[in-house]
Amino acid sequence: MNLIETVKAAGVVGAGGAGFPTHVKLNTKVEYFIVNAAECEPLIETDKYLCRTWAERIVRTIPVIADFLGASKKVIALKAKYEREIAALKQAVETCGSDVEIFGLGYFYPAGDEQTLIQQVTGRSVPERGLPSDVGCVVDNVGTVLNIADALEGKPVTEKYLSVVGEVRQTLLLRVPVGTPVLECVKEAQPLISDYALIMGGPMMGKQLTERTAMEAAVVTKTTGNIMVLPKEHYLFKRAALPMETIKRQTRSACIQCRMCTDLCPRYLIGHQMRPNLVMRNLWREETAKDDEEFLKMFGDAANCCSCGVCEMFACPMGLSPRKVNEYMKGELRKRGIQVPKNPEAHAREFVDERKTPTNRLVARLDLSKYYGKHPQECRELYPETVFIPFSQHIGKPAETVKKAGDTVARGELLAAAAEGLSANIHSSVDGVVEEITEKGARIRCGKE
Repeated sequence: MNLIETVKAAGVVGAGGAGFPTHVKLNTKVEYFIVNAAECEPLIETDKYLCRTWAERIVRTIPVIADFLGASKKVIALKAKYEREIAALKQAVETCGSDVEIFGLGYFYPAGDEQTLIQQVTGRSVPERGLPSDVGCVVDNVGTVLNIADALEGKPVTEKYLSVVGEVRQTLLLRVPVGTPVLECVKEAQPLISDYALIMGGPMMGKQLTERTAMEAAVVTKTTGNIMVLPKEHYLFKRAALPMETIKRQTRSACIQCRMCTDLCPRYLIGHQMRPNLVMRNLWREETAKDDEEFLKMFGDAANCCSCGVCEMFACPMGLSPRKVNEYMKGELRKRGIQVPKNPEAHAREFVDERKTPTNRLVARLDLSKYYGKHPQECRELYPETVFIPFSQHIGKPAETVKKAGDTVARGELLAAAAEGLSANIHSSVDGVVEEITEKGARIRCGKE
């Protein structure tokens, strides 16, 4: 098998959170292969651990991928302040006699955003709603690279490294089978409060779980990198609970058109037509738009929003919600069938490096300072009695089951095959017996004969 077939067989998807099937991403030729180890959001510890622990394996795998892509330039990008990780990677480069470059990013949010990363490393701006390959790049998360390394040895994706942070006795790194109940991971870190809510991922773009039923149903997937435990009354949950009608009223009455949301927007900075202040200014006119052309003029910029949250969680002095307004307007543009034109020749603005959002100031603004800087000192292995393995852990169609209830399965055995089109294989993460299986996923009792 060639690399694409090997990666597809192993069910490798973007481990950094997006979940794009990697075999599709690798089906191109580019100049740059960039490994993203920047951990976009604060309070996430996983990529740093992987770089420290598996530096040589990462460095040895990169040329294999780069050669397949035809990429002459091989780069690992991570924040320059990650001194231990950079030292480990540099040592690995020297040991392997490799030409892999280490690129140190500034300490800002969202440094790990794929398009921001590309602009910093190459000076090129990905076109609006475009792909990295449009500017000669492929970017993979460091966890994805390690999964490719496993795939080259015939091992499918069956486990996940993740951090557990926040209101816990000990910030932890865990190595768990895919499908492990999230609450078992939280229990291992010993939460300090009983009435908590969770964020799966980072505080800016992670998925919030506030209801107990949702937390009980949540499991670790191929894209889970962090679990954040916070009090239910935390600012982040209160802010997220605001209904759209309230947000609209606040915007119409309180937006002062200071432009801070635009001036600090990462997409605006790399040259995209993304001006949240104009979308906010025009919101009161939503119902008066005479035709689609006028609606496009007022709200078309919203299509270029990446939902990073800088505008509403850091930039806006009035505490308004440009991100949510943009997301709402994206939906309205789709409903109207309006196709927003793309600029194929984006170029970063001259002040792109002067208007970054400092991570430490962002952490303070999010009221997370008490949890900041508590780095885990160990990585534990956790094996649950039961796993539930979803068949949709990736962008695209769910995988299609090839097993039935009562089947005995081994770790690494195929549970569901990639559907036609954009999809990914799903494998059993444990040895055990399938207790229940539906089109949504399989529940497996571990180690049961």
